[in-house]
Amino acid sequence: MNREDAAEIATWRYPRPYDLYSMDGSEEDITELLNGDYVSAWNHEEMLIGFYCTGISARVPGGYDAGIYNDESLVDIGLGMKPELTGQGQGTRFMEEGIAYVKYAFPGKGIRLVVATFNKRAVRTYEKAGFKQFGVFSSPVHGEQTEFACMIKREI
Repeated sequence: MNREDAAEIATWRYPRPYDLYSMDGSEEDITELLNGDYVSAWNHEEMLIGFYCTGISARVPGGYDAGIYNDESLVDIGLGMKPELTGQGQGTRFMEEGIAYVKYAFPGKGIRLVVATFNKRAVRTYEKAGFKQFGVFSSPVHGEQTEFACMIKREI
């Protein structure tokens, strides 16, 4: 990811209740996006449509206490799609591209992700992509406790 993409992504604002995924556009957010764990996602028209992140950057703090990050055979993935593109049936293709990226970058590993349980459309997308739920935990987000589901896809 380059600085220009990071600066744009840091300004994306999602509507309620998805606003927990919004950043505040700060230099701290841009620095996080440039830490090496994030990659930009572009469409065939060369438009920035989202990002993927792996490793520690894809983890939710409450998951450590819940013990979901103990399996070293899994790669953690996080993803974000441009707000204007969400809810339009494009999530499955976006997730497939994320899976392909992990398969290429981390051969032989399964994938683990966490998703807010209220985000039913994302949960459906992940299930269609072959992810299974393996537990629920709570973690603070913007000062509020939020429930998350851990989902795993072992075969990629």
